[in-house]
Amino acid sequence: MNFVLFYHSLISDWNHGNAHFLRGIVSELLYRGHAVEVYEPEAGWSLTNLLAERGEGALTDFYVTFPELSSRFFDAAILDLDAVLEGADVVIVHEWNDPRLIERLGASASRHGCTALFHDTHHRSVTDASAMGTLDLRHYDGVLAFGQAVADQYTSHGWAAQSWVWHEAADLRRFAPLAVADDLADLVWIGNWGDDERSAELREYLIEPTRRLGLKAAVHGVRYPEHALQSLREAGIAYRGWLPNHRVPEVFARHRCTVHVPRQTYARQLHGIPTIRMFEALACGIPLVSAPWLDSENLFRPDVDYLVAANSNEMQRHLRAILNDRELATSLVRHGLETIQARHSCAHRVDELLKILTTLQTAALPRSAAGGLS
Repeated sequence: MNFVLFYHSLISDWNHGNAHFLRGIVSELLYRGHAVEVYEPEAGWSLTNLLAERGEGALTDFYVTFPELSSRFFDAAILDLDAVLEGADVVIVHEWNDPRLIERLGASASRHGCTALFHDTHHRSVTDASAMGTLDLRHYDGVLAFGQAVADQYTSHGWAAQSWVWHEAADLRRFAPLAVADDLADLVWIGNWGDDERSAELREYLIEPTRRLGLKAAVHGVRYPEHALQSLREAGIAYRGWLPNHRVPEVFARHRCTVHVPRQTYARQLHGIPTIRMFEALACGIPLVSAPWLDSENLFRPDVDYLVAANSNEMQRHLRAILNDRELATSLVRHGLETIQARHSCAHRVDELLKILTTLQTAALPRSAAGGLS
């Protein structure tokens, strides 16, 4: 099939975690023989910030690492959407696009008989429901939501005709256990500070336990204000800045454990949606402890694939146990990797996507033709 995807960025993962999953999905679709074109806005904020911080070398690094991937840059004001969708079978439009572009893409897909899917990987369906409810999705066949709680928002509010759960996952071509370094540091956390959506949680479940245990620890990510950097320094945590996502496996291989700290909205309202780092960490075979998070969709096996800390003291106890109990650490690694490989790779998600598309295409056939497929 011919796929056309509109996302914020394929090339840059600077404060843009959606690029992780997108790369894995595109790579898998291409591997299976599908044609894929990815469109991203020229001068998008993620790529602009990446270039400002790291320069053109970051782009060279991307193309060397992902030789099969590329983007078409566009200016929405002059882009001929009918020409873009000519011959396309499927268009997937990410929620981080301009509302007017989302509307125009749906209308163009309808004219061309192209299946149109809207992809939501954010909490705005809850935190900014009034804005999400104004999106014109009438020409979309449905919504791909990265959790049941988000999918339910679209159907319960009547924003879309139907929705499907399409969780993020790990790209097992790039995320796998590597040879463990001889001189391991204790703990690493890879994530962005953000807009105070988990500042208190990072202090409680990362900074304070690390300080009290005196761990050799490091943090990678962007958008850390000075007060956050000061807190890291006081806890003896090294701040490493932005890390290209494809280098995450080698960083995990140099550390003995990591933590999962979801943003407040996912911990308190949108249950069942982990950060993509959780999939990637387990795929890389590093023991993980999560701050409070309800796995309402049974994606993993709590206390088997990873440990759960109800508070800062419990996080401290779990980290100490992993660092001192080789059998426990080995068990977490084995079981976590087992779950990822069985259920949560980008290949699994492409299987799910193709099943959804088959269902839609079968439903669109005349009754006699549909009957002939059964």
